[in-house]
Amino acid sequence: MTGHSDNHSHSHSHSHNHGTGKALVFALLFTTGFAAVEVVGGLLADSLALLSDAGHMLTDSLSLGVGAFAAWLANKPTSRKHSFGLQRAEVLGALFNVVFMFAVVFYIAYEAINRFIDTPEVNGGLVLVIGSLGFLVNVIVAWVLMRGEQTMNVRGALLHVFGDLLGSVAAIGAGLTIYLGGPAMIDPLLSLFVCFLILISASRLLREVVRVLMEAVPTGINSSAVANAITEVEGVKAIHDMHIWSLSSNSHALAAHIDLDSMKQWESILPQLQTLLRDQFSIAHSTLQPEDAAVRDACDADPDCGSQSSKKVV
Repeated sequence: MTGHSDNHSHSHSHSHNHGTGKALVFALLFTTGFAAVEVVGGLLADSLALLSDAGHMLTDSLSLGVGAFAAWLANKPTSRKHSFGLQRAEVLGALFNVVFMFAVVFYIAYEAINRFIDTPEVNGGLVLVIGSLGFLVNVIVAWVLMRGEQTMNVRGALLHVFGDLLGSVAAIGAGLTIYLGGPAMIDPLLSLFVCFLILISASRLLREVVRVLMEAVPTGINSSAVANAITEVEGVKAIHDMHIWSLSSNSHALAAHIDLDSMKQWESILPQLQTLLRDQFSIAHSTLQPEDAAVRDACDADPDCGSQSSKKVV
């Protein structure tokens, strides 16, 4: 009895946008420069809204640095030690950003609650001016990042930038309200509102990061649709042991066993399957093992198929 085929066919296609790292570096330099301005302004105005925005921007500087480093690692070629390359560095960078953002949110919320108990006087005019400048800086940084490839790493950086953008809006609102004679309590109140919005976005990104690390089927890919499309190719009888997972946010992989009517057809069927997976499902990395359907059916009927005990002794 002939055993299952051990021949494997691989399709590799890696595409990395080197502009991603440059965009992150630009955002890092721009954000760090203005964060220093906001720290000084927040201390002079005694504004939590302004200091929280400065805190967001300082954490952004760190997260953008991590993001730029992760983008650089993700572009490294494969090696004997890392057969898939270092694409998962993008996911780890996004995970770091999310966890760090949770810490920042909880700290600002703690400070805001304390300020409800003892609300200091705030220089509304200074808060308004610096908050407006911060808003402009964040818009520029967000625009640069949104023009690049939307990897998970860049989305993690954008999460921080949008958090800063909301922080600037809160600072502008607080500064304008206080400048016009409104209550100083608006300052910590708006800070809490910004924290709530950032917490929602961070939770969504965390869920996506965990999905990739747990090697779940990528969002937007229907495994049943993939299996049906493969079995519709002429010469393919069935598919089994199929696994679909993500290497990074824009790189998906598939491994499967393909049952064929005839093994002689594999040479023509393989390129069809690779093209189908790449064009219809954006799966650029595939590992496909052909198997003779007749042999597989015989082995399914005989549990001892291929074992030493099933061989005839002469």
